[in-house]
Amino acid sequence: MESYEEITYAVDGKIATVTLNRPRARNGYTLRMADELADAFDRADLDDAVRVVVFTGAGKDFCVGADLSAGSLAVTSGRVDTSDPEWNEPAGRCSMRIFRMSKPVIAALRGAAVGAGSTIILSADYRLAATDARFGFVFSRRGIYPEGASTWFLPRLVGLGRALDWMISGRVFGADEALAAGLVHSLHEPEDLLPRAYELADELIRRTAPVSVAVIRQLLYRMSPVESPFPVQRLDSRLIASCADNPDAVEGVLSFLQKRDPEWTGRVSADQPDFLPWRSG
Repeated sequence: MESYEEITYAVDGKIATVTLNRPRARNGYTLRMADELADAFDRADLDDAVRVVVFTGAGKDFCVGADLSAGSLAVTSGRVDTSDPEWNEPAGRCSMRIFRMSKPVIAALRGAAVGAGSTIILSADYRLAATDARFGFVFSRRGIYPEGASTWFLPRLVGLGRALDWMISGRVFGADEALAAGLVHSLHEPEDLLPRAYELADELIRRTAPVSVAVIRQLLYRMSPVESPFPVQRLDSRLIASCADNPDAVEGVLSFLQKRDPEWTGRVSADQPDFLPWRSG
Protein backbone atom coordinates (compact mmCIF):
# COMPACT_ATOMS: atom_id res chain seq x y z
CA MET A 1 0.00 0.00 0.00
CA GLU A 2 1.23 3.49 -0.82
CA SER A 3 -0.37 5.09 2.25
CA TYR A 4 -2.47 4.21 5.27
CA GLU A 5 -5.76 5.87 6.15
CA GLU A 6 -6.93 3.90 9.19
CA ILE A 7 -3.68 2.90 10.88
CA THR A 8 -0.27 4.46 11.37
CA TYR A 9 3.12 2.79 11.00
CA ALA A 10 6.28 4.24 12.52
CA VAL A 11 9.78 2.93 13.18
CA ASP A 12 11.95 4.31 15.97
CA GLY A 13 15.30 2.58 16.30
CA LYS A 14 14.58 -1.15 16.16
CA ILE A 15 10.92 -0.89 17.20
CA ALA A 16 8.00 -0.60 14.78
CA THR A 17 4.73 0.73 16.15
CA VAL A 18 1.46 -0.23 14.44
CA THR A 19 -1.46 1.88 15.67
CA LEU A 20 -5.16 1.61 14.91
CA ASN A 21 -6.03 5.19 14.01
CA ARG A 22 -9.78 5.78 13.98
CA PRO A 23 -10.13 7.23 17.49
CA ARG A 24 -13.39 9.08 16.72
CA ALA A 25 -14.91 5.70 15.80
CA ARG A 26 -13.21 4.09 18.80
CA ASN A 27 -11.05 2.26 16.27
CA GLY A 28 -13.98 0.33 14.83
CA TYR A 29 -12.64 -2.45 12.62
CA THR A 30 -13.11 -2.19 8.85
CA LEU A 31 -12.04 -4.01 5.71
CA ARG A 32 -9.53 -1.30 4.90
CA MET A 33 -8.09 -1.44 8.41
CA ALA A 34 -7.69 -5.22 8.08
CA ASP A 35 -5.75 -4.91 4.83
CA GLU A 36 -3.64 -2.04 6.13
CA LEU A 37 -2.71 -4.08 9.19
CA ALA A 38 -1.66 -7.04 7.07
CA ASP A 39 0.48 -4.72 4.96
CA ALA A 40 2.07 -3.05 8.00
CA PHE A 41 3.02 -6.38 9.60
CA ASP A 42 4.48 -7.43 6.25
CA ARG A 43 6.65 -4.30 6.28
CA ALA A 44 7.88 -4.94 9.79
CA ASP A 45 8.61 -8.60 9.12
CA LEU A 46 10.59 -7.89 5.96
CA ASP A 47 12.69 -5.13 7.52
CA ASP A 48 15.79 -6.61 9.19
CA ALA A 49 16.27 -3.34 11.08
CA VAL A 50 13.00 -3.94 12.97
CA ARG A 51 13.33 -6.32 15.92
CA VAL A 52 10.02 -5.89 17.77
CA VAL A 53 6.54 -4.60 16.90
CA VAL A 54 4.31 -2.74 19.36
CA PHE A 55 0.63 -2.97 18.39
CA THR A 56 -1.77 -0.45 19.94
CA GLY A 57 -4.68 1.90 19.31
CA ALA A 58 -5.05 5.68 19.23
CA GLY A 59 -7.36 7.24 21.80
CA LYS A 60 -8.98 5.67 24.84
CA ASP A 61 -9.96 2.36 23.22
CA PHE A 62 -7.97 -0.28 21.39
CA CYS A 63 -10.86 -1.47 19.20
CA VAL A 64 -14.61 -1.79 19.82
CA GLY A 65 -14.97 -4.50 17.17
CA ALA A 66 -16.48 -4.36 13.71
CA ASP A 67 -17.64 -0.93 12.58
CA LEU A 68 -21.44 -1.14 12.72
CA SER A 69 -22.08 2.48 11.76
CA ALA A 70 -23.70 1.37 8.50
CA GLY A 71 -26.23 -0.66 10.44
CA SER A 72 -24.84 -4.05 9.44
CA LEU A 73 -21.65 -6.08 9.32
CA ALA A 74 -19.67 -4.72 6.36
CA VAL A 75 -17.22 -7.61 6.22
CA THR A 76 -16.91 -7.75 2.44
CA SER A 77 -16.60 -5.29 -0.40
CA GLY A 78 -19.23 -7.22 -2.31
CA ARG A 79 -20.95 -10.57 -2.40
CA VAL A 80 -18.59 -13.42 -1.49
CA ASP A 81 -18.74 -16.98 -2.76
CA THR A 82 -18.78 -18.84 0.56
CA SER A 83 -17.18 -21.84 -1.10
CA ASP A 84 -14.16 -19.80 -2.24
CA PRO A 85 -11.17 -21.18 -0.28
CA GLU A 86 -9.08 -18.09 -1.04
CA TRP A 87 -11.31 -15.55 0.72
CA ASN A 88 -10.16 -14.51 4.20
CA GLU A 89 -12.40 -12.82 6.72
CA PRO A 90 -11.10 -9.45 7.97
CA ALA A 91 -9.94 -10.32 11.51
CA GLY A 92 -7.97 -13.29 10.22
CA ARG A 93 -6.09 -11.05 7.80
CA CYS A 94 -4.48 -9.51 10.88
CA SER A 95 -4.34 -12.39 13.37
CA MET A 96 -2.90 -14.87 10.90
CA ARG A 97 -0.31 -12.38 9.68
CA ILE A 98 0.81 -11.88 13.27
CA PHE A 99 0.91 -15.68 13.66
CA ARG A 100 3.38 -15.88 10.76
CA MET A 101 5.61 -13.11 12.13
CA SER A 102 9.31 -13.69 12.69
CA LYS A 103 9.51 -10.83 15.19
CA PRO A 104 7.86 -10.54 18.62
CA VAL A 105 4.62 -8.57 18.72
CA ILE A 106 3.62 -6.74 21.91
CA ALA A 107 -0.04 -5.72 22.05
CA ALA A 108 -0.66 -2.70 24.33
CA LEU A 109 -4.38 -2.54 25.07
CA ARG A 110 -6.54 0.00 26.84
CA GLY A 111 -10.25 0.65 27.00
CA ALA A 112 -12.48 -1.57 24.87
CA ALA A 113 -10.88 -4.56 23.13
CA VAL A 114 -14.07 -6.30 22.07
CA GLY A 115 -15.01 -8.55 19.14
CA ALA A 116 -12.28 -8.09 16.55
CA GLY A 117 -10.48 -6.07 19.21
CA SER A 118 -10.13 -9.29 21.21
CA THR A 119 -9.49 -11.72 18.36
CA ILE A 120 -6.76 -9.90 16.42
CA ILE A 121 -4.42 -9.78 19.42
CA LEU A 122 -4.56 -13.47 20.42
CA SER A 123 -1.59 -14.36 18.20
CA ALA A 124 0.61 -11.62 19.68
CA ASP A 125 3.51 -12.76 21.86
CA TYR A 126 2.67 -10.39 24.70
CA ARG A 127 -0.56 -8.68 25.68
CA LEU A 128 -0.14 -5.80 28.11
CA ALA A 129 -3.36 -4.20 29.31
CA ALA A 130 -4.33 -1.00 31.04
CA THR A 131 -6.41 -1.27 34.19
CA ASP A 132 -9.35 0.22 32.23
CA ALA A 133 -9.23 -2.49 29.53
CA ARG A 134 -12.35 -4.54 28.79
CA PHE A 135 -12.51 -7.66 26.65
CA GLY A 136 -15.33 -9.61 25.05
CA PHE A 137 -15.89 -12.33 22.49
CA VAL A 138 -19.38 -11.03 21.85
CA PHE A 139 -20.25 -13.01 18.72
CA SER A 140 -23.07 -15.07 20.25
CA ARG A 141 -24.78 -11.81 21.25
CA ARG A 142 -24.70 -10.59 17.64
CA GLY A 143 -25.90 -13.85 16.09
CA ILE A 144 -22.59 -14.36 14.29
CA TYR A 145 -19.50 -16.56 14.63
CA PRO A 146 -15.98 -16.18 16.04
CA GLU A 147 -13.27 -14.96 13.68
CA GLY A 148 -9.53 -14.67 13.36
CA ALA A 149 -8.98 -18.36 14.26
CA SER A 150 -9.84 -17.30 17.81
CA THR A 151 -11.32 -20.70 18.64
CA TRP A 152 -7.82 -22.13 18.04
CA PHE A 153 -5.82 -19.45 19.84
CA LEU A 154 -8.01 -18.73 22.87
CA PRO A 155 -8.15 -22.23 24.44
CA ARG A 156 -4.37 -22.47 24.13
CA LEU A 157 -4.02 -19.27 26.14
CA VAL A 158 -6.68 -19.67 28.83
CA GLY A 159 -7.87 -23.29 28.67
CA LEU A 160 -10.95 -24.77 27.08
CA GLY A 161 -13.26 -24.20 30.05
CA ARG A 162 -12.63 -20.46 30.23
CA ALA A 163 -12.79 -20.14 26.43
CA LEU A 164 -16.19 -21.88 26.45
CA ASP A 165 -17.49 -19.49 29.10
CA TRP A 166 -16.30 -16.34 27.36
CA MET A 167 -17.35 -17.35 23.86
CA ILE A 168 -20.71 -18.97 24.60
CA SER A 169 -21.86 -16.22 26.97
CA GLY A 170 -20.42 -13.40 24.88
CA ARG A 171 -20.06 -11.38 28.07
CA VAL A 172 -17.66 -8.47 28.45
CA PHE A 173 -15.11 -8.80 31.25
CA GLY A 174 -12.48 -6.62 32.84
CA ALA A 175 -8.72 -6.51 32.95
CA ASP A 176 -8.46 -8.29 36.31
CA GLU A 177 -10.30 -11.36 34.98
CA ALA A 178 -8.21 -11.30 31.80
CA LEU A 179 -5.01 -11.26 33.87
CA ALA A 180 -6.14 -14.05 36.20
CA ALA A 181 -7.01 -16.27 33.22
CA GLY A 182 -3.73 -15.63 31.42
CA LEU A 183 -5.20 -13.69 28.50
CA VAL A 184 -2.94 -10.74 29.35
CA HIS A 185 0.53 -10.80 30.87
CA SER A 186 0.41 -7.69 33.04
CA LEU A 187 -1.72 -4.70 34.01
CA HIS A 188 -0.65 -1.06 34.07
CA GLU A 189 -2.18 2.33 34.67
CA PRO A 190 -3.28 3.79 31.32
CA GLU A 191 -0.52 6.40 31.27
CA ASP A 192 2.12 3.73 31.97
CA LEU A 193 0.96 1.21 29.36
CA LEU A 194 2.93 2.28 26.29
CA PRO A 195 6.12 3.12 28.22
CA ARG A 196 6.05 -0.39 29.69
CA ALA A 197 5.50 -1.92 26.24
CA TYR A 198 8.54 -0.06 24.91
CA GLU A 199 10.61 -1.10 27.94
CA LEU A 200 9.75 -4.72 27.21
CA ALA A 201 10.62 -4.23 23.53
CA ASP A 202 13.99 -2.72 24.47
CA GLU A 203 14.73 -5.63 26.78
CA LEU A 204 13.97 -8.17 24.05
CA ILE A 205 16.16 -6.28 21.59
CA ARG A 206 19.05 -6.06 24.03
CA ARG A 207 18.95 -9.60 25.39
CA THR A 208 17.65 -11.94 22.68
CA ALA A 209 19.00 -13.08 19.30
CA PRO A 210 16.63 -12.25 16.43
CA VAL A 211 17.05 -15.52 14.53
CA SER A 212 16.69 -17.58 17.70
CA VAL A 213 13.49 -15.72 18.60
CA ALA A 214 12.06 -16.22 15.11
CA VAL A 215 12.64 -19.97 15.26
CA ILE A 216 11.45 -20.38 18.86
CA ARG A 217 8.26 -18.43 18.18
CA GLN A 218 7.25 -20.73 15.33
CA LEU A 219 8.42 -23.88 17.14
CA LEU A 220 6.01 -23.15 19.97
CA TYR A 221 3.06 -22.46 17.71
CA ARG A 222 3.60 -25.17 15.13
CA MET A 223 5.12 -28.03 17.12
CA SER A 224 3.29 -27.88 20.46
CA PRO A 225 0.02 -29.26 18.97
CA VAL A 226 1.61 -32.38 17.40
CA GLU A 227 0.55 -35.76 18.79
CA SER A 228 3.87 -36.84 20.31
CA PRO A 229 7.23 -35.30 21.24
CA PHE A 230 9.21 -37.48 18.82
CA PRO A 231 9.01 -35.28 15.70
CA VAL A 232 9.70 -32.23 17.85
CA GLN A 233 12.83 -33.80 19.32
CA ARG A 234 14.06 -34.79 15.86
CA LEU A 235 13.75 -31.19 14.74
CA ASP A 236 15.40 -30.04 17.98
CA SER A 237 18.32 -32.34 17.19
CA ARG A 238 18.87 -30.76 13.79
CA LEU A 239 18.65 -27.27 15.28
CA ILE A 240 21.13 -28.04 18.05
CA ALA A 241 23.54 -29.61 15.57
CA SER A 242 23.39 -26.44 13.46
CA CYS A 243 24.55 -24.32 16.42
CA ALA A 244 28.14 -25.40 15.87
CA ASP A 245 28.30 -23.14 12.80
CA ASN A 246 26.06 -20.40 14.19
CA PRO A 247 27.82 -17.08 14.98
CA ASP A 248 24.98 -16.01 17.26
CA ALA A 249 25.42 -19.17 19.35
CA VAL A 250 29.11 -18.38 19.78
CA GLU A 251 28.30 -14.76 20.64
CA GLY A 252 25.69 -15.83 23.15
CA VAL A 253 28.22 -17.93 25.06
CA LEU A 254 31.01 -15.36 24.84
CA SER A 255 28.82 -12.47 25.98
CA PHE A 256 27.64 -14.54 28.94
CA LEU A 257 31.20 -15.45 29.96
CA GLN A 258 32.42 -11.87 29.45
CA LYS A 259 29.43 -10.41 31.32
CA ARG A 260 28.42 -8.00 28.54
CA ASP A 261 25.45 -7.37 26.30
CA PRO A 262 25.54 -9.56 23.16
CA GLU A 263 26.05 -8.16 19.68
CA TRP A 264 23.96 -10.30 17.36
CA THR A 265 24.81 -10.53 13.66
CA GLY A 266 22.22 -13.04 12.46
CA ARG A 267 19.49 -11.75 10.12
CA VAL A 268 15.97 -13.12 10.28
CA SER A 269 15.52 -12.78 6.53
CA ALA A 270 18.61 -14.81 5.62
CA ASP A 271 19.84 -16.93 8.52
CA GLN A 272 16.98 -19.13 9.66
CA PRO A 273 17.72 -22.83 8.99
CA ASP A 274 16.43 -23.93 5.61
CA PHE A 275 15.26 -27.30 6.97
CA LEU A 276 12.51 -25.83 9.14
CA PRO A 277 9.31 -27.49 7.85
CA TRP A 278 7.29 -24.28 7.74
CA ARG A 279 9.94 -22.61 5.57
CA SER A 280 10.11 -25.36 2.98
CA GLY A 281 6.31 -25.73 2.64
